[in-house]
Amino acid sequence: QVQLVESGGGLVQPGGSLRLSCVVSTDIFRFYIMGWYRQAPGKQRELVASITRGGSTNYADSVKGRFTISRDNAKNTVYLQMNSLKPEDTAVYYCSGNRGPSTAPYWGQGTQVTVSS
Repeated sequence: QVQLVESGGGLVQPGGSLRLSCVVSTDIFRFYIMGWYRQAPGKQRELVASITRGGSTNYADSVKGRFTISRDNAKNTVYLQMNSLKPEDTAVYYCSGNRGPSTAPYWGQGTQVTVSS
């Protein structure tokens, strides 16, 4: 049973910062890719950022330069540092991990991020 446990969401003013954490119950290197997704009300879930086993990262155009995905292998934790937050960043953020390109991903429970003045 692989579990992903997220934390760090909350309410923040525009321009503020939040750091999301995703603690994985196994060696994160078992996942070939991990990512952060978000889903706003009435919208499709979208990929925000991803990081591969080898450390390659990708970001959605909307968050480039503002968000950073990283990991601490010793803690089996993946982070999403979110800076210069905008109201349109408001969403439920989900951590995911995929053990292979043909396997079903694992998902965290989601954490709410609200950016509002």
